[in-house]
Amino acid sequence: MFSPSRRFVFPGALSPPYLCCSKPKDQFDNLEKHTQWGIDVLEKYIKFVKERTEIELSYAKQLRNLSKKYQPKKNSKEEEEYRYTSTKAFLATLNEMNDYAGQHEVISENMTSLITGELTRYVQELKQERKSHFHDGRKAQQHIETCWKQLEASKRRFERDCKEADRAQQYFEKMDADINVTKADVEKARQQAQLRHQMAEDSKAEYCSTLQKFNSEQHDHYYTHIPNIFQKIQEMEERRIVRIGESMKTFAEVDRQVIPIIGKCLDEITKAAESIDHKNDSQMVIEAFKSGFEPPGDVDFEDFTQPMKRTVSESSLSNSRGDGKSEPKFGGKSKGKLWPFIKKNKGAGPEDFSNLPPEQRRKKLQQKVDELNKDIQKEMDQRDALTKMKDVYIKNPQMGDPASVDHRLAELGQNIEKLRLEVQKFEGWLAEVEGRLPMRTEQARRQSGLYEAQNTSAVNSCAQDRESSPDGSYTEEQSQETEMKVPATDFDDEFDDEEPLPTIGTCKALYTFEGQNEGTISVAEGEMLYVIEEDKGDGWTRIRRNEDEEGYVPTSYVEVYLDKNAKGAMTYI
Repeated sequence: MFSPSRRFVFPGALSPPYLCCSKPKDQFDNLEKHTQWGIDVLEKYIKFVKERTEIELSYAKQLRNLSKKYQPKKNSKEEEEYRYTSTKAFLATLNEMNDYAGQHEVISENMTSLITGELTRYVQELKQERKSHFHDGRKAQQHIETCWKQLEASKRRFERDCKEADRAQQYFEKMDADINVTKADVEKARQQAQLRHQMAEDSKAEYCSTLQKFNSEQHDHYYTHIPNIFQKIQEMEERRIVRIGESMKTFAEVDRQVIPIIGKCLDEITKAAESIDHKNDSQMVIEAFKSGFEPPGDVDFEDFTQPMKRTVSESSLSNSRGDGKSEPKFGGKSKGKLWPFIKKNKGAGPEDFSNLPPEQRRKKLQQKVDELNKDIQKEMDQRDALTKMKDVYIKNPQMGDPASVDHRLAELGQNIEKLRLEVQKFEGWLAEVEGRLPMRTEQARRQSGLYEAQNTSAVNSCAQDRESSPDGSYTEEQSQETEMKVPATDFDDEFDDEEPLPTIGTCKALYTFEGQNEGTISVAEGEMLYVIEEDKGDGWTRIRRNEDEEGYVPTSYVEVYLDKNAKGAMTYI
């Protein structure tokens, strides 16, 4: 039976457990800020690499433009300058710089694909993973906070019921002690106290159950869920750190991979620089600009105190053939003929390049002959192709009319004939200038002689117009001097009256020469003859077979052996 004197004792209020509810929340905020900072660092590095790739591309483009800017233009005078070793080395440097630029493009491409592209995709994945982890963390935090609120509500309910039960018990005891209160009121107060006491017991049981459940949830929260989430965030952050480290290694490796190729480019530049030959370049300049003229001899003294007629100097400046004899001059005062290349020719030069020094003229003529031969070959190739086409049409009339190509074949034949005539003309001039050049090698003489032996008629016809004749006179179309050739009859008389010239050496005929012109002599290949007058620069040498047979032959047809002790002998250099 419930004792009226029994008081309900309310247990001391339970202090809220140490939840660190605010601390995990604070930690989540700190981690959220830190992981966001890590993503920002990653994006900053991506931006850095991207700008590096743009710099590499821009640098490569500028290097290519620089190399292209200084490349020689095709079919220009500048391209001819690149035959020297120094300019070839510079051209090799330009080409290597182009390859050097290509390696910087490779750096840009590899960094874009291996770093920028990969990290950009990784950042997107990282953001999604981070978002998922913090969502789980916030969800766990909200769950534990909800449990805590339920616990607080249960505790407050238990506390309120205890207080109500205590007041009901005090009221019952007061009513029970009052003698003026009816028994019914006392019974009513007792029932009310019992009811409140039962409610307090139920609240207590509910509070204990809620508390037990909360403690379990709290334990799982702080020892399982939150550590797992923090572990995942830690692993995510560590992967980010490892990934950015690997990207930095790749950054260096991309550069390292092209270093050997760049080193080869630099080695090639060094090799090109070491290939420069100053002696060879100087010799090329000499070969390009040498004139082929011999230095002029001494100028003879002209004594104006004697009452005798003045004679023209017999030095090489007068271009005279005779020894002590002056050629008749007409049309005013004679002029000494100085270096021919001093005279400047304005405008387009003559077709045979006679305005150039002998060596330069020879090179121009040879170049022209080569060009014409190339043109002839092209025309012949076209003719052969059309001939084959015509044969196909003849065999298969349904494919075309054979007569349709006849006009073109005739045109090509005419073109080839014209070009061959041009070649003969220029080869004649080339033979002329080669016969006049004093300084030529054995091979050049043989090549020239071989040509003349094969084209004797062409050479003779051209030589009659342009080359100096055996009588010793020489005429240039653009000469400012007015000279008259000595008539052939005077020459014959003078030649017959001359005293026999002394022998100054011997010579061997390299090729057969048919002396058809007046003043020349025919020789057979391998024949030995005597030299009585050497080449004076006009391409002819005077020889003697016996006392009755002597005359001029082209210098290129004979191999001369001068007697150094003979009077008037000159040694060719």
